[in-house]
Amino acid sequence: MTTIESPRAPARLAPRRGVNLEKWGWIYMRASGVVLIVLIFGHLFMNLMVGEGVKAIDFGFVGGKWADPFWQWWDVLMLWLALIHGANGMRTLVNDYTNPGTIQKVLKGALFASAAVLIILGTLVVFTFEPCPAGAPADLLPSFCAA
Repeated sequence: MTTIESPRAPARLAPRRGVNLEKWGWIYMRASGVVLIVLIFGHLFMNLMVGEGVKAIDFGFVGGKWADPFWQWWDVLMLWLALIHGANGMRTLVNDYTNPGTIQKVLKGALFASAAVLIILGTLVVFTFEPCPAGAPADLLPSFCAA
């Protein structure tokens, strides 16, 4: 005769060993969300409220802003946190809506690869941005560059 345990009986799961990545992913989403709110609203305030507002945003505005290491790191931190936060959220959706196997691995690999490429490219753009490159023809330089 087979007996069925009471549904209210405590689950008897095997003890897990190692790092619980799902728990740390959950914690990351909450912490990065709070930090992103501060970074995004600071970004919007500086770009839209300080100075002339939205009509002042142009190539020169970005060039001047990224001349300051503080704003470079602000924007890079915002980029990294947002991309990792979004990729982790998409990973959760892939886990929820696909069965474990090849398709899930391919989708997660594509998420990881796209986030990594965008993080690398975005970081390079912010830290190597040069609005007035040396040796460029004067007719191609913005008006604020000394020829």
